[in-house]
Amino acid sequence: MDKTERNEKLELYGRGFALLKAALDQVPAEAMKFKPEPTEWSVHEVIIHIADSESNAALRARKLIVEPGGILMGYDQALWADTLKYHDHNLEDALEVTRLARKTTYELLKRQPEEVFTHAIVHPEMNEPYTFDKWLTIYARHIPGHIEQIQNNVKLWKKI
Repeated sequence: MDKTERNEKLELYGRGFALLKAALDQVPAEAMKFKPEPTEWSVHEVIIHIADSESNAALRARKLIVEPGGILMGYDQALWADTLKYHDHNLEDALEVTRLARKTTYELLKRQPEEVFTHAIVHPEMNEPYTFDKWLTIYARHIPGHIEQIQNNVKLWKKI
């Protein structure tokens, strides 16, 4: 990935929380815990997942900066949602975790020298090296991808 593409993805990453908040402003309170299917997540669960995922992403970015060649921790997001009972979590706290994880990581990445973005690490769920470019591609799209899921949930909720 060249510097221009990296900067575009980094800026999308930096806007992620604002995009999420804007999308959540369109979700009726009554739709927050609606599940389109028993095995699918409600908007509430999506928000808690985002907080957990963004916390992990922030740590992964730091590990990529400081310990290239090291090993990341994997996690089973569906198991986390079920075992940690995501519907019991506070939404405002999860949003604050997401806001701070994004803000501090974005600011950290903006200060990094170009060579940091050549770093790679071992991800237990991937066969190839987990590069910083892969990290940025995944997490720049993470919140926008879940915004689509949230909007779809609301659309399905309105049909019932």
